[in-house]
Amino acid sequence: MSTKKAGLDALLTPEESVLLLIDHQPFQFANLNSHEPTMVVNNVVGLAKTAKAFGIPTILTTVLEERGGYLIQGLQDVFPDQKPINRTFINTWEDSRVVDAVEATGRKKLIIAGLWTEICVAMPAIQALDDGYAVYVVTDASGGVSAEAHDMAVRRMVQAGVVPITWGVVQGELQRDWAREATIPALTEIGAQHGGGTGVAFAWETQLLNTPTPTPTTGTRA
Repeated sequence: MSTKKAGLDALLTPEESVLLLIDHQPFQFANLNSHEPTMVVNNVVGLAKTAKAFGIPTILTTVLEERGGYLIQGLQDVFPDQKPINRTFINTWEDSRVVDAVEATGRKKLIIAGLWTEICVAMPAIQALDDGYAVYVVTDASGGVSAEAHDMAVRRMVQAGVVPITWGVVQGELQRDWAREATIPALTEIGAQHGGGTGVAFAWETQLLNTPTPTPTTGTRA
């Protein structure tokens, strides 16, 4: 499946998508310098909650977790009963368990986020393209050892055919229409928790809407 670069089919849909989250672990965060680490934590947890809200299968992976640390708790809490696939391969796509898990979903639009962009994201993204997947990399839920490393990795992936995207755009493409009311409560909660200024503004708007209008008082005659 080649990634369409234009038209409605170029956008993500819940029915076609599968999410692969790679190595959001303490060791990887310790040398994350392309982004503020707390921002990546916020964004990847928001991305994971979005996938769950839309029923998108999500595969979690770690690398040498006995040395590099377990998956960050905020992310594990989204899928409390799911054990990450712990591997030794640097390239996630060389681990047959990961490939099998993705294939088992029957979905061909592969969304990837991970640490670090230049290694553990770029390698599987480029290889999965050759296996017929349309690959979308969530750049603000990923990060590299330097701004240059992250940027060069994104450029390399784009040259190969990967689509760079941010987590808020993923959410918007999946929702597509505010008349789809079933997912709005979950998106509202995710926005409040992870939406930054937008979440704060929404909370303020909700406060204003729920504030009773003062009853006018009439003057009394002396």
